[in-house]
Amino acid sequence: MKDDHHGVTTTRTHSVLVILFDGVQPLDVAGPLDVFSLAAHCAGTTDTPPYVVRTASLGGGTIRTAGGLRMTPDLDLADAETPDLLLVPGGPGVEDVDERLVAWLRERAPGARRVMSVCTGAWLLAEAGLLNGRRATTHWGSCAHLADRHPEVRVETEPIFVQDGPFYTSAGVTAGVDLAIALVEEDFGRAVAHEIARLLVVFLRRPGNQAQFSAQLSAQAAYSDPLRDVQHWATANLAADLSVPALAGRAGLSPRQFARAFAEQAGVTPGRFVDLIRLEAAQRMLTDTGEGVLRIARRCGYGTQEGMRRAFMRELGVSPTEYRRGQA
Repeated sequence: MKDDHHGVTTTRTHSVLVILFDGVQPLDVAGPLDVFSLAAHCAGTTDTPPYVVRTASLGGGTIRTAGGLRMTPDLDLADAETPDLLLVPGGPGVEDVDERLVAWLRERAPGARRVMSVCTGAWLLAEAGLLNGRRATTHWGSCAHLADRHPEVRVETEPIFVQDGPFYTSAGVTAGVDLAIALVEEDFGRAVAHEIARLLVVFLRRPGNQAQFSAQLSAQAAYSDPLRDVQHWATANLAADLSVPALAGRAGLSPRQFARAFAEQAGVTPGRFVDLIRLEAAQRMLTDTGEGVLRIARRCGYGTQEGMRRAFMRELGVSPTEYRRGQA
């Protein structure tokens, strides 16, 4: 039983089984495990732990992660009981994982109450046929590959995590932490999830439909000084005129020259770059400050609350007020 506002009373322990294989990304494993292990501390329970986590590999043997770290699982997959939550991490090892692991997932995963993948772990679920006809996501760099290989999967490239029925798929590495915190909130309420997020120094449950890219990742730094200077200036002057003609003037180029050079060097159009930096700044202010929505809208260059609301709905699917409430 959970209390969404003031705490939690655990009446049962959730079993979590984490799949290990050679070439797994260690952070895909360690990030969610930290979240689940902190749940007992944050829930204030000692007699009935919120989660019991076990790891398993084919044959129960030690595996070597993508970074060379060795991990010794708790048990052989063949001996594992069907868990409440099955966690399937990703990593370069998914490309040549043993077919017996895929067969195990095909047979046993449907029995779990929830199945969670991190990063390219979605590839293994797709190989097992578990995502057929379902919405799913993965690391942005692997979305096209997944969609080409498995056209029966409805791959979504933008969200940091996606739920479709009992299957939860997430983007790269840190998105697994976001998803794990979201699952803790489902199980034990916002107060416990908030405390875990605070201890791990992460956002509290970034909305699943938040874009995978930050503005700084979406738009790479331009390599020519004038364009790079324009990027830095725009980021520091969000309320200024950031139209293409205005930015082109700062760079000493014609609007046409500027737009073409900017897209070539930054990988996004000037307009898209401005949209991203304004949105990212507004998200940060809504989370980190108590300023009113109208003031934030003006500081970020939206001008009006309605302008910022439309941007949030278009990019995130939630209003600024709903976004702020989700971070509270």
